Amino acid sequence: MNIATLYHNPGAGDEEHGREELIMLIEECGFQCRYSSSNSLHTKELDAVDFIIVAGGDGTIRNFTKGLLGKKSLQYKPPIALLPHGTANNIAKTLQIEGDTKSIIQSWHNSTLKKFDVGVIKDDSLSLFFLESFGCGIFPYLMLEMKKHGEKYLKADEKMDTALQLLHKILQSYEPRHCELEIDGVDHSGKFLLAEIMNTRSIGPNLFLSPQGDPGDGIMEVVVVPEKDKDKFASYVQKKINGIEEVYLFQILRASQKIVISWEGTHVHVDDENVTLKKSETITIEIKKGLLEFKVS
Repeated sequence: MNIATLYHNPGAGDEEHGREELIMLIEECGFQCRYSSSNSLHTKELDAVDFIIVAGGDGTIRNFTKGLLGKKSLQYKPPIALLPHGTANNIAKTLQIEGDTKSIIQSWHNSTLKKFDVGVIKDDSLSLFFLESFGCGIFPYLMLEMKKHGEKYLKADEKMDTALQLLHKILQSYEPRHCELEIDGVDHSGKFLLAEIMNTRSIGPNLFLSPQGDPGDGIMEVVVVPEKDKDKFASYVQKKINGIEEVYLFQILRASQKIVISWEGTHVHVDDENVTLKKSETITIEIKKGLLEFKVS
């Protein structure tokens, strides 16, 4: 019988996924289950297990990964199985993990392992990584506005709707800014509404800016939206507000080695965290290929 450790955030999303309920479901499906609170991670909890179960949203996955990658003594990194119980679940959507909790658990018996790259940010003042995306422009501004609107008090559906409505409103007056952008030694600088270095297909309120992205191919998609595409981007957001999901292709550049970026501003985001930099500070991002593995159907 495969042994798994459950890393759990009971507060993710709007649903209640209690510890006892999850353990019962996992063991009913034929797995031996240990438990770890999402507030802590101990190396001993990862020893002698076949895989790790992360139950929660994108933030829970990031918190777990932060602990996992920080365990220098841990040579073996167990595969990760996701139970997407968050609000946006961009990582799970990219990995095409969907369905009810029990069906996802049952799928682990016949799953394959999917490599997952990690973006590493190298800077004098930062030592960070990202699983979803690093970006500058309108999206960090949206994150600041969401905090002003008390996003932590909103239900999952309300949070997604509010984010889209705010984004569409911000777009009406947001001015593009200059971005120094070098990808694998080639200059792609310009004035953009946003520049997103993406490992997942979607970010934030399920904005599918890189619909063909593959987080295990050793490539980061760099999505830029220049001023000429402002109406196109606004139309995409408006259709999402109206419940219409259409594939919009924006300008996508591909990076396989290194990205050097500097933004005419101070706010950037690293996954779901807003970070303040010095004005026009230069950031270097490297791609660590296949650093993690996820169980997928």
